[in-house]
Amino acid sequence: MTRIIGFAGWSGAGKTSLLTKLIPCLKARGYSVSTLKHAHHAFDIDTPGKDSYRHREAGATEVLVASSARWALMHELRGATEPELGELLGAMSPVDFILVEGFKRNAHIKIEVHRQANGKPWLYPDDPSIGAIASDIKPTGAALPWVSLDDCEAVADLVVSLAWPLPLAVERLGAQPV
Repeated sequence: MTRIIGFAGWSGAGKTSLLTKLIPCLKARGYSVSTLKHAHHAFDIDTPGKDSYRHREAGATEVLVASSARWALMHELRGATEPELGELLGAMSPVDFILVEGFKRNAHIKIEVHRQANGKPWLYPDDPSIGAIASDIKPTGAALPWVSLDDCEAVADLVVSLAWPLPLAVERLGAQPV
């Protein structure tokens, strides 16, 4: 059964760097892993001038591009409301773990990623869905498990022990998967 866990922290804390180390650690343990990342801005994964880009720009709601190496589905919202995390999770293929980067204000189980040099406040005191901390400094007074930001094996242990089954995550997030 697919299980999910989030990685939340301020921009520049090292979430993406941590995930690029963590994914191979989990795969070496025999787990299949997918990621779901939130972007705070408009982004484009398509190349201007290519056929798929032209289809999308012409008004297609979805464009699926497939080859012998991969396939990608792009969905244009065209003014519709941004999908909730639970809906997005429901659209993903089954794997052992879905690692969610961002969505720090959602109520799914998360590991806080914190870097002291950022000068940003901790999230855990105000977010009861944070179940552990990965940081370059140990937080004082936190009753949560803490691991070093650079110890991907320890972070992998946290993922295995804390991740929620997908149905529980969707239920707690209050959204139905698509």
